[in-house]
Amino acid sequence: MEFYSTNRRVPDVKLGQALLEGQAADKGLFLPRAFPTFTRDELLALQGKSYSETAAAVLQPYTEGMISPEQLRTLCDDAYDYEVPLERVTSRQYVLRLDRGPTASFKDFAARMMARWMSVLMEKEQGDLVILTATSGDTGSAVAHAYHNLNRMHAVVLFPVDEVSDRQRRQMTTLDGNIRMIGIEGKFDDGQAMVKRAFTDPTLKGIRLTSANSINIGRLLPQAVYYVYAYLRLADVAAGEPVVFCVPSGNFGDMMGGQIAARMGIPIEQFVIATNANDEVPRFLETGTYEPISPSRVCLSNAMNVGHPSNLARLVDLFGGWMDETGGILEAPDMDRLREVVTAISVDDDWTRRTINEVHAAHGVVLEPHGAVGWAGLQHYLSSAKVDSNRICISLETAHPAKFPEEIVANLGINPEVPLSLAGLDDKPEEYSVIPPDYDRFRDILLASYS
Repeated sequence: MEFYSTNRRVPDVKLGQALLEGQAADKGLFLPRAFPTFTRDELLALQGKSYSETAAAVLQPYTEGMISPEQLRTLCDDAYDYEVPLERVTSRQYVLRLDRGPTASFKDFAARMMARWMSVLMEKEQGDLVILTATSGDTGSAVAHAYHNLNRMHAVVLFPVDEVSDRQRRQMTTLDGNIRMIGIEGKFDDGQAMVKRAFTDPTLKGIRLTSANSINIGRLLPQAVYYVYAYLRLADVAAGEPVVFCVPSGNFGDMMGGQIAARMGIPIEQFVIATNANDEVPRFLETGTYEPISPSRVCLSNAMNVGHPSNLARLVDLFGGWMDETGGILEAPDMDRLREVVTAISVDDDWTRRTINEVHAAHGVVLEPHGAVGWAGLQHYLSSAKVDSNRICISLETAHPAKFPEEIVANLGINPEVPLSLAGLDDKPEEYSVIPPDYDRFRDILLASYS
């Protein structure tokens, strides 16, 4: 399978090269040249399969020639050794809990598979690999844990030091060895810009760099799996029953996983994209004009504090347009078609808190801020659109409530049970440095540590 750059200025590459490059040399993002599609019979055959079996079936067409089907199945069994619950809230409305992995975040689904793919690729390569990642909250810990102690790999994670929760930070900064944590006195967008710039900096050519952010196609392909899995578990597959997904969104990698699933044949009637007060994408869909937010706005749902989501360039590309890495639209997408399948809503902090309280009072369900943004967006969509009242609706819960205990206690008066993945963090020593959002400082750290 061939992968092309959204900036269209470099030749197509195979998946292995796309994984190891992270970002294309022309600063674009890789996408498959074509999407394999499931037949109705193939989907029916997958019903009742485990999550790891489903993952192997979804990912096999993309990895053909890079990893054998047998090895892929082994990797999937190893990566996905935890449950993926679908929690019924009311009627045919569900929460897909993606918070049961080793860092209690949906980012585990992608990071663990990508790390395993890269380990296989590096068996045939010389030297070491440095994985650069910027995080707004959960990506950093998932990447750090996925790559911790992997031979010949080093993970460097940048995070906004004032905007991650205490437990989010401790999940990253209590690891040692091949993990390097750098706090940024700025925003996620500052860290993302520094990572992207490093890939095209000629002074760093002596260091083999790649990314574990969702700019890397290796993050998106595994995220398509849980859309397929949820559909198979809930829908009438034989009848081709459509479903609605609501996706709390920041850098839009999670949303792109859903777009991939749709193009593989999953009948997703509508994507409801719920952002926090960083509403650049809802405004873009409403007006057709894209204006990034700088600096990004600080919200309770901190992992979504993104003023210029990288993956918007991929969404624009899928609908026939061209957006460069700065957010400039060189060719407009088909906005009418985009609006038919994607609805976007911005949910502020007051609405988020209100949703946490209302869902718990009415249904006994505990949502953390990101999941609450998603649920609020879904309810807004259902109240304002002509939707079949019997339609299956699935809202993604992207992090465990115990990662945000202060907010849960303040709103619900309960202390969420701490999963094993978060236990003992408060007693572990932390190690990280703090720098201003200065690219030269970041480059010097890389040169001193890895050249």
